[in-house]
Amino acid sequence: MKIKETRKASKARKVRKAEAVVEAEVRKDSVYAWVLAARPKTLSAALSPVAVGCALAVWAGCFKPVPALLCAIFAILMQIASNFINDYVDFEKGRDGEDRLGPRRACAQGWITPKKMKIGTAITLVLALCAGLPLAYYGGENMLSVAMLCLIGAYAYSAGPYPLGPKGFGDLLVVIFFGVVAVGFTFYVQSNVWTPQATLCGLAVGFCIDLLLTVNNYRDCEQDRASGKKTLIARFGKDFGLRFYLALGGFAVTFAIMLIPHGLKWAGLFPVLFLVPHFMTWMKIGNIREGRALNACLGDTSRNIVIFSVLLALGLIVDAAAKLN
Repeated sequence: MKIKETRKASKARKVRKAEAVVEAEVRKDSVYAWVLAARPKTLSAALSPVAVGCALAVWAGCFKPVPALLCAIFAILMQIASNFINDYVDFEKGRDGEDRLGPRRACAQGWITPKKMKIGTAITLVLALCAGLPLAYYGGENMLSVAMLCLIGAYAYSAGPYPLGPKGFGDLLVVIFFGVVAVGFTFYVQSNVWTPQATLCGLAVGFCIDLLLTVNNYRDCEQDRASGKKTLIARFGKDFGLRFYLALGGFAVTFAIMLIPHGLKWAGLFPVLFLVPHFMTWMKIGNIREGRALNACLGDTSRNIVIFSVLLALGLIVDAAAKLN
């Protein structure tokens, strides 16, 4: 038992040392500061649903590179803007104190001033709209409503009179926006139809991406309770959080398997392989339990999301090839 605790303490010291090196290298308002504020590890959550939506379009025989590229750019910029908003709001509300366990935030560390963060957020949102508005040419005027809904969702998650993330609606928003909306409308702007396959793929990807939020909420459980946040894990505890993390991966694979009766055999079977790295990461989280060492599990989870999405997309492409034979 003492050996295990010593190893945990050693890991924690290494994490703190690495963070100190990063902080020492960050210059105020530098490009590097903005890169850190964008949280590159979360960008897999933006690109994965687009990749799956494009693969579904390949299977349906309607893949179009231009709207696919616009969807990817829009998704990345919206993810970055959401991260900027979250950084600014948490700083303004005093949530990023010295006891913060997650990766350091730009405003709280003084890498970027709050005023410049607001300007950077506005510019990023404008750029996202510039990428999103042309999608109306491919998907019709209703795509304008979808783009505006995404903007509202990014803001309402962290800010506004009733921020949805801290109130416990974060998981639902992730499944809807990063799953059903992102996958479904990436497919829709290329096909101009919505199919059961698009819904199932969206739900599969959405539950998988929610793993990233779950790791964050698991790590920050005690701090969230102290600050009044009511995430699912803050409400029901860390034991629930571990079970929830494991179950999310199972839900993602289950929705993928449900594609099989819809003519997508390999898209249903390939994602089952994802359960191996998912289970290993779950075991790692359970062994670490608490502290900054859990930040390593963010990277592992992000990698697993990519693995799941690649397996699902690859399955869709193999199914597309099988249709031609």
